[in-house]
Amino acid sequence: MYRLFFKRFFDFILALLGFIIVFPVFVFITLYLTITNNGKPFFFQKRPGKNENIFAIIKFKSMVDKKDSNGNVLPDNERVTNFGTFIRKTSLDEIPQLINILKGDMSLVGPRPLRVHYLPYYTEKEKIRHTVRPGITGLAQISGRNLLSWDTKLAKDVEYVENLSFVNDLIILLKTVRKVFSFSDTYIDPNMLDLKALRQRKN
Repeated sequence: MYRLFFKRFFDFILALLGFIIVFPVFVFITLYLTITNNGKPFFFQKRPGKNENIFAIIKFKSMVDKKDSNGNVLPDNERVTNFGTFIRKTSLDEIPQLINILKGDMSLVGPRPLRVHYLPYYTEKEKIRHTVRPGITGLAQISGRNLLSWDTKLAKDVEYVENLSFVNDLIILLKTVRKVFSFSDTYIDPNMLDLKALRQRKN
């Protein structure tokens, strides 16, 4: 019953309340990024949701669109602004995803939606992660976040789906709040989602 009905009900109510509470912060960051990012405060990217239906995830834009002399976009680490680093570290860049939840694209808790081009590399068991709505936070995020290997992160996603319950969601939410305020697990392993490694894994 929780999976089929109450989870979505709680998602909508909590996302609505959360958006009302953080609305002043949302407005401030939107205005600031509109000014500093040439009128582009938001970042949109296609991600697979429940049943692998594609949707556009919304985040605050933490990078500028700088290009080199040949017109090529510069590497990410050369485009992230100081303010962008701050909103990433504090997870404030995730606030617009409350809109994704209200729309029904996402849940508060669930497997994080990864890039569309990773879809061919999941095992049959790992595809279970797409039988539920993706979340802003999940079991993998409270278990190590970006420090986890690809295989471990996907295993945590499967574990979450197989043990989905109100109690587990509540525990994940509480642990997420603690991690956000402690700024832990913010290191990003550049090799974690390397496509070359994934192709070798599939073969």
